[in-house]
Amino acid sequence: MRIAFLVAPEGVEQVELTEPWQAAVDAGHEPVLVSTQSGKIQAFDHLDKADTFPVQEVVGETTADAFGGLVLPGGVANPDFLRMDEAAVAFVRDFFRQGRPVAAICHAPWILVEADVVRGRELTSWPSLRTDLRNAGATWVDEQVKVCDHGPAKLVTSRKPDDLEAFCETYLDVFAAEAKEA
Repeated sequence: MRIAFLVAPEGVEQVELTEPWQAAVDAGHEPVLVSTQSGKIQAFDHLDKADTFPVQEVVGETTADAFGGLVLPGGVANPDFLRMDEAAVAFVRDFFRQGRPVAAICHAPWILVEADVVRGRELTSWPSLRTDLRNAGATWVDEQVKVCDHGPAKLVTSRKPDDLEAFCETYLDVFAAEAKEA
């Protein structure tokens, strides 16, 4: 399965990109780095610059139907940049409209709020997003990983880097189950 990993040109938390990416590779999937600009993205280790990664596809030049699922890594700046980009928001929204599974960790649910896809859903995130998610109509829970079946697309969310093992295992299970049903 081709899995889109959507990140901004700068600000993604590196471990929230690299661990789910490697988990996808290990499971036999094809992860694809999608961003709002071509070139390379700059990852961060909290507030410090980390590695750069080559962009493989650009939002606006690709579509949700080219992928079996979407992973949204966190980092504070990453989803904040993405939610200000109309093409990125539309790309995320299309996964939900098409019923394709989505996984988001840490601060990544901010772009879900902007895409208006959390209403009526139960999810988790970094705790500081709790009020934003509630105001957008979601039910926020403090759990290591949460799977929400409400609506056409399954949503897997997780709180923070410490939850990555459970996040990776769960999102891969959900994506695999959705691929079997398709």
